[in-house]
Amino acid sequence: MQLTAFTDLGLRIVMRLSVLGEAEHATTGVLAEELHVPASHAAKVVTRLARLGVIEARRGRAGGLRLADGAERLSIGRIARDLEGDGEVVDCEGANPCPLRNGCRLRGALARAREAFFAVLDPLTIADMAAPPTRSVLLTLGAGPPAGSTP
Repeated sequence: MQLTAFTDLGLRIVMRLSVLGEAEHATTGVLAEELHVPASHAAKVVTRLARLGVIEARRGRAGGLRLADGAERLSIGRIARDLEGDGEVVDCEGANPCPLRNGCRLRGALARAREAFFAVLDPLTIADMAAPPTRSVLLTLGAGPPAGSTP
């Protein structure tokens, strides 16, 4: 199974925000730059994460983005489920419906496999994902050119 780019970016954003200091805030533009994604894509993900209550977004001079209170204890599996949505692993009913869909056992097996995938992520928290050695990498984002690049 592969997560969507949307979910991948959402998880990277919460990991990055998890290492901010008490008085620090990030902006969508800075996060997009640090994570090497278009600002418009980061903005969509930030909006969804804020609606889910994972991050707080404040406007104004002292505004910015940060994790919501207690969010570091949220389950990575729960966040991934929320960002991925309720879609199936395969689209049996799409524009060209599968002729097996009415009696197929694969559809149910794939649904169980999808849930098993998320179940592995359930006990893991944002804090777990931002622990060393990842923490040191997260803290260096935006501190200069990416590793391996030449000026």
